[in-house]
Amino acid sequence: MEDTGGRIRQLRRDLGQHNYYYYVLARPIISDCEFDRMMVALQVLEAEHPEYADPHSPTQRVGSDLSKEFNQVLHVYPMLSLGNTYSEGEVGDFYERTVRGLNGEPFEIVAELKYDGTSISLIYEKGRLLRAVTRGDGTRGDDVTANVKTIRSIPLKLMGDNFPDSFEIRGEILLPWAEFDRINKEREEQEELLFANPRNAAAGTLKQQNPAVVASRKLDAYFYYLLGENLPSESHYGNLEAARSWGFKVPDVIQICRTPQDIFDYIARWDMERKELPVATDGIVLKVNSLRQQRNLGFTAKSPRWAISYKFQAERAVTRLNAVSFQVGRTGAVTPVANLDPVLLAGTTVKRASLHNADIIEGLDLRIGDRVFVEKGGEIIPKIVGTDTEARDMMSGAKVCFIPRCPECGTELVRPKGEAAHYCPNETGCPPQIKGRIEHFVTRKAMDINMGPETVEDLHNAGFVKNAADLYKLTVHDLLSLERWADKSARNLLESLRESKNVPFERVLYGLGIRYVGETVAKRLAYAFRTMDELAEASLEALIKVDEIGERIAQSVIAYFADEGNREIVSRLKEEGLQMSVSEEQLSQRSEKLKGLSIVISGTFSLHSRDEYKAMIEQHGGTNSSAVSGKTDYLLAGDNMGPAKSDKARKAGVKIIDENEFLNMLTE
Repeated sequence: MEDTGGRIRQLRRDLGQHNYYYYVLARPIISDCEFDRMMVALQVLEAEHPEYADPHSPTQRVGSDLSKEFNQVLHVYPMLSLGNTYSEGEVGDFYERTVRGLNGEPFEIVAELKYDGTSISLIYEKGRLLRAVTRGDGTRGDDVTANVKTIRSIPLKLMGDNFPDSFEIRGEILLPWAEFDRINKEREEQEELLFANPRNAAAGTLKQQNPAVVASRKLDAYFYYLLGENLPSESHYGNLEAARSWGFKVPDVIQICRTPQDIFDYIARWDMERKELPVATDGIVLKVNSLRQQRNLGFTAKSPRWAISYKFQAERAVTRLNAVSFQVGRTGAVTPVANLDPVLLAGTTVKRASLHNADIIEGLDLRIGDRVFVEKGGEIIPKIVGTDTEARDMMSGAKVCFIPRCPECGTELVRPKGEAAHYCPNETGCPPQIKGRIEHFVTRKAMDINMGPETVEDLHNAGFVKNAADLYKLTVHDLLSLERWADKSARNLLESLRESKNVPFERVLYGLGIRYVGETVAKRLAYAFRTMDELAEASLEALIKVDEIGERIAQSVIAYFADEGNREIVSRLKEEGLQMSVSEEQLSQRSEKLKGLSIVISGTFSLHSRDEYKAMIEQHGGTNSSAVSGKTDYLLAGDNMGPAKSDKARKAGVKIIDENEFLNMLTE
């Protein structure tokens, strides 16, 4: 019978291989169910046998909720930028410079797609991922190893055995279009600022302090350059092929070009076909293939002489600006929208484009009737990037200015200090805000009430519903008085309202629509304060002690409960029987064994997950803190904890305990 260690090692090898087939080759050979079964089996064995812990195990990809500052790391090889070209003529000039630089010696050019993400450098030693570093200023970057380990297309342990003992590989962290659309849809529901493009989203995600958030966003990674001593090949192309065999996701669109025409044909092909790719691209990269010739050509102060990038022209169209409308969201944020003559752009007909805020409008110097330039390029969201002022004539209309008052209720708009957006402060009397908050309250992720925007509109217009609490006063008679309602549909809605009274407290809190309080924040607040009453009375200091709750969120919560109208709505919802506290089952397990203690968790654990330990701390009266300070009582330390945090704890006199000591504190 196979020993436990052997079984663990075999599962790790098998899961690593299946990760490669699924995320790199996109050719899975087992079902998702079978993969999950193997993963669970490995998790169980690792939990039962912590002596076999390995930070490179496939189980370590899920991402912990460790919050930390990034360390700065010096690049062994500077990460220089490439020179950019925007025309085939400039590409030809690069080719001729290379001919002269090599004194007429024959050479090959490797053509690759230029992926529009955020650059990353990975260092491997003895086949295992040691460190991941961002470009930074080119000389030093941020150590984002914990976040990069959550990206499943990046091998933690290499395949085969023909790799150098130590090497560096560079690539691009990318957010696929499908995932970008999903995230933006969620942000739109929260009336949060949308990511303009996958590049910004990928860069922002990689800098998250919480690897669990990074893991949830399903980043991808493509690789394009190998550095180090004793590389397997003296050609760039050969090294990429070797890297592919080690498990790296090297794009299969790279091509060796031997003439300028080969390069131009490659550009022409991919300027069209790139639109079908699952990730964003913005150009072509051309590199001399021979590493010896690369060394001979050398570098300028800012970029290599042996490589250059050709940037695709952003897709742009010219159309007429007919009007600018202003939309009011449920939080009161006012968004200007340009209404355009329909124009075909990147395969879709564009009629509207966001103008974002007052600063953007002022910078564009728009007039009604102007001919405006609209782009998508790498952007998924159409935007106006300029005005054709030369086409402007005496018949042009009025200058576009941001409105001073709400277009729906006439209230004077406010612009909070430090924010770009204007808001309508009339929360209780502005129809779009009223209806928007009700629509948010009934969504699936909140109260999950069987009601769409049209029903909310009808109920509001009929005077039956002015806030979320009014929903629970609806009768069959009220609903039947509306058009298109029958007895069965009316009773179904009332039943859905009754069932919503069982929705847990954290979703009720989310459903209130407090600005900046999304699903995750609502859950953290619910478990930190446990009841709506305690949350309503929480001070600023108490709120910002909660993990990931900053001053902006805390001030928003305080402002919400300071409003008499909001307090009345919450009181009425409580009277209707909605859940206003964490469940009795959870409360029955509470104790005060950790009362008054501030505990920081760091590292990885074998007996319980980090989230489980956080729940235990809260359950027994303690406080989860994200950073070590003089006020910290204990540092619960797991494996792979960063030395900076342990050093800081020792200097501050904070007691460091392991998970067994912590669990003993709960059983004493």
